Amino acid sequence: MWRGIRVLFLSCLALAALVRADEHSHKYKDGEPVRLWVNKVGPYDNPQETYNYYYLPFCAPRDAGKPKHKWGGLGEVLQGNELIDSQLEVKFKVDVPKKVVCASVLDDGQAATFKKAVKKHYWYELFMDELPVWGFVGLPPEEAKDDEHIYIYTHKSFDINYNGDRIIQVNLTSEDLQPITSGSKVEFTYSVSWAETPIHFNRRFERYLDYNFFEHQIHWFSIFNSFMMVIFLTGLVAMILLRTLRNDYAKYTRDDDDIESLEHDISEESGWKLVHGDVFRPPPNLALLSALLGTGVQLALLVLFVILITIAGTLFEERGTILTVFIICYALTSYVGGYISGSYYARHDGKSWIRTMIITATLFPMLFFGIAFVLNTIAIAYHSLAAVPFGSIVVVLLIWMFISIPLCLLGTVVGRNWNGWPDNPCRVKRIPSPIPQKKWYLTAPVIALVGGLLPFGSIFIEMYFIFTSFWNYKVYYVYGFMLLVFLILTVVTVCVTIVGTYFLLNAENYHWQWTSFLSAASTALYVFLYSIHYFMFKTKMTGFFQTCFYFGYTLMFCLGLAIMCGALGYLGSSMFVRRIYRNIKCD
Repeated sequence: MWRGIRVLFLSCLALAALVRADEHSHKYKDGEPVRLWVNKVGPYDNPQETYNYYYLPFCAPRDAGKPKHKWGGLGEVLQGNELIDSQLEVKFKVDVPKKVVCASVLDDGQAATFKKAVKKHYWYELFMDELPVWGFVGLPPEEAKDDEHIYIYTHKSFDINYNGDRIIQVNLTSEDLQPITSGSKVEFTYSVSWAETPIHFNRRFERYLDYNFFEHQIHWFSIFNSFMMVIFLTGLVAMILLRTLRNDYAKYTRDDDDIESLEHDISEESGWKLVHGDVFRPPPNLALLSALLGTGVQLALLVLFVILITIAGTLFEERGTILTVFIICYALTSYVGGYISGSYYARHDGKSWIRTMIITATLFPMLFFGIAFVLNTIAIAYHSLAAVPFGSIVVVLLIWMFISIPLCLLGTVVGRNWNGWPDNPCRVKRIPSPIPQKKWYLTAPVIALVGGLLPFGSIFIEMYFIFTSFWNYKVYYVYGFMLLVFLILTVVTVCVTIVGTYFLLNAENYHWQWTSFLSAASTALYVFLYSIHYFMFKTKMTGFFQTCFYFGYTLMFCLGLAIMCGALGYLGSSMFVRRIYRNIKCD
């Protein structure tokens, strides 16, 4: 019996090795079957409005009851991919002459469906050996004379290039236009031809990268322009620290024998020095600000890690891999969010640390899930592939509940016990000082609103490239540029909030905590306004479905950007405030 079990076990290993040889290592033997997977169809101008490939009355698989599916990772499912075996006969290095897949007589409903697809310029996506292939259902709508002269392509010609035992390129040519009318007979055919190519396997994905677009001179110019902005802002902050503050310190550190001059200066003193007894007063809504700071730092580390991992592993070549890495990294960095939130809350003598931990763990996920729930409901109503399956939702919730929340709890406990002791340079007065009236441009709302202009200016060009890659079918691969822009955004945000905080304190307004956070967070407001401009003038999106998904996804992005930038700006301002009050004489 044990010998039989061992033989069965070895047979299973051999079978797994054979399967792995083609599905995972991308190596094939001559005459070995190569699967062609069909994925989705949808209007070309609406990238998120996608449907199952067989939403259109193409030739269905022979085993229509249980067609073979290929399920990828979590990220692939969340991105709305559903790969189904087309059951077309394709064998490695074996040419296939024109072959009939099926022939059908279109009824009124099928003819109307095809006509609608052609009018809305439907495209479809196929996969062979993990390589995407795209085609259009019919001629562009502008080439149709009228509703009675609408044509679809009925023949798919596959030209496949190989190098050794690996597939390098797959090209699809759509041919044989046939008119669509009710009662007409349509014959769907395909053909396959193979040709050798000298291109190496590790370079086969390069044909999908638009070098002329992403490496255009304007991209380099934007980086240079942002770098010059960094130099200017860091110089401005250095000037404030080295000149203005030095003179202010000199007035407060004069010798005792210069009492007359000191009294004269003090009688005329105004500005940030007079609020030293209030500047470290705990801010209102302390628990919420603590949660936002912890979540913002977590998101900053998350973005940095995902960029670095993508650069190291070229994850953009795999379907949904970046999204999967994003989810896992978010869960693992929850410890940092809890640590920052717990320590900040404890340093300001907060008592309800469990409530703060819960807010930290649920704030961003609940905002994200709330928007996603609305979008998913819309996708379900439209029977779109953008609808996330219930099983995938459960997986994401389990990751959040059993990885993210426990790590956030651990970080909160460690933060409040190891780094939760108050260490303010100046004592806080019992009675808050009155805030004098100042000119309108020195008020907190104006400083907060203006603070996002320069950070937005530093990422404006990169936003165009990111939006275009996401909404216009381009593969974003210049993550080195993204890393530079992220670092520049961090420096610019910190410098701008420091300058804004200094102006606010000079106006004797000690409510700098929320102002510094909102000043940096307002960057996301300008990004959202830019997204409206992009939607109206750079895309051809139409319809309720695509509009909801466009602004829903953009709102998710802007909320995350606001929290991240706000936290970075606050931390920079906090270091600045603590530094300038460290050397003045506080009673």
